[in-house]
Amino acid sequence: MHVRWPGDFESVYRDNPENNHERTTMRILLLLCTALTCLPAAADDGATEIFNGKDLSGWVVDGGKTYQDKDGQKPVWSVQDGLIVCAGAKFGFLRYDKVLTDFAVHVEYRMSKGCNSGIGIRTVKFTGPARTRPSYASYEIQVLDDAGKAPGKGSSGSLYRHLAPKVNATRPAGQWNVMDIECRGPHLRITLNGQLLHDLDQTTVEGTKDKPLSGYFCLQSHSRRIEFRNVRLKELGATGTLP
Repeated sequence: MHVRWPGDFESVYRDNPENNHERTTMRILLLLCTALTCLPAAADDGATEIFNGKDLSGWVVDGGKTYQDKDGQKPVWSVQDGLIVCAGAKFGFLRYDKVLTDFAVHVEYRMSKGCNSGIGIRTVKFTGPARTRPSYASYEIQVLDDAGKAPGKGSSGSLYRHLAPKVNATRPAGQWNVMDIECRGPHLRITLNGQLLHDLDQTTVEGTKDKPLSGYFCLQSHSRRIEFRNVRLKELGATGTLP
């Protein structure tokens, strides 16, 4: 890295050898200031980027890992142009490899036409049987290309199979959606594109009262392409352990 000094300021130090110490100190300070301006800005809320924009370090693929197309075998999950890209060609999940208890997650996604996907929270490792899917073991927040349709237990933003969202806030395929999820004990709060989908105490709902209070966060591959970006996590308490 080369830092160019302003001409007059540099000449003062060059022409006065006795000022070498001050010159060295000032050069170090300038280099430090330049380096600091190159660092990525930390999120104001203390959240951490859990996708580095380059590869899938810290994540594990459960279920289908590759698929066959006309050009040969390709990965279901990949990183392209700084995005997590899911081809949607095999059923499975991309799991963040850390058990979480109380946390907040921010995630943005863009669906292709006809996409069906989902976001798992406090779930177990998917090993194939239906009982290890988030919608059975814990929660799957449905992600579906169904903009404009009535909300239901299988619509976008639903706690799939369990609870319909207050509204269907999803945007049409090709547009970015913004989801924020907060889990504190039995309390769940989920918003999509700034609209509240769920704000509940799971112990007050018959179908959810026994859902786990810790587990994994994951993204689903079901059908059609979907892209993810800006995946940020803020832990609100100690990490947990699976029962």
